[in-house]
Amino acid sequence: MSISWFFTNLLAAFLLPPLSPVILGCLGWWLGRRFRYVGNAIILVSIALLLVLFTGAGSCLLMARLENRSLPVPNPKRVDAKAIVILGGGRSFAAPEDGDRDQPGAQTLARLRHGARLHRLTGLPVLVSGGAPDQGGESEAAVMARALREDFKIPVRWIEVTSENTAQNAAHASTLLREAGIDRVLLVTDAMHMPRAMQIFSKTGLAVVPAATDFRSRKPLSVADFVPSAGALQNSHYALHEWIGMFWYWLRYS
Repeated sequence: MSISWFFTNLLAAFLLPPLSPVILGCLGWWLGRRFRYVGNAIILVSIALLLVLFTGAGSCLLMARLENRSLPVPNPKRVDAKAIVILGGGRSFAAPEDGDRDQPGAQTLARLRHGARLHRLTGLPVLVSGGAPDQGGESEAAVMARALREDFKIPVRWIEVTSENTAQNAAHASTLLREAGIDRVLLVTDAMHMPRAMQIFSKTGLAVVPAATDFRSRKPLSVADFVPSAGALQNSHYALHEWIGMFWYWLRYS
């Protein structure tokens, strides 16, 4: 297992919900032993924050600002790209229904579906990018390439298997593409992830056209979106991960 990957994920666990509001509540309890009103106020804030993050309405507030930066490509044929880059978004381990082979996770599958659609519209060659930072099973890119070939009947020209994060996706994929004389690409990833991906891909010298998919904040709000749910917390977690990641990339790569 990559040490940097482990500590990055460990730090993220403390910064992101549900653990971060719990830590805030514990801090309020500790302070409340000496400063009763301050401690109680912090505890109430942590509970309110957790409840907001558990609702679809709360998660939409976080997601929409990210997703609105990444509108879909209206006509992929007219952007003059030379390749399609699809970023990995996780995999499922040892699927028993497929001979215990690893499979693309739900996020990755959505990206592959959109990448396959773009290939059929444009005929552009495809690069898939994603390593195995947890050192378990196959690389994400290998799993993605197999799914594109077997399930979508789409050829894959480049398989980048060494990256552990989005910054390495950008660096390693751009190296492969420049060696092939390619300087303009369609970039496929989730709408929430796209701003951070564009932020770092813009540093590589490639001309990048965002081709986002998996928009989650477009559904009209209903009464059910004000009822706490685990799915809403998952979306809040993902959105906050991207906001924090963008801030980190701004600090590190600006």
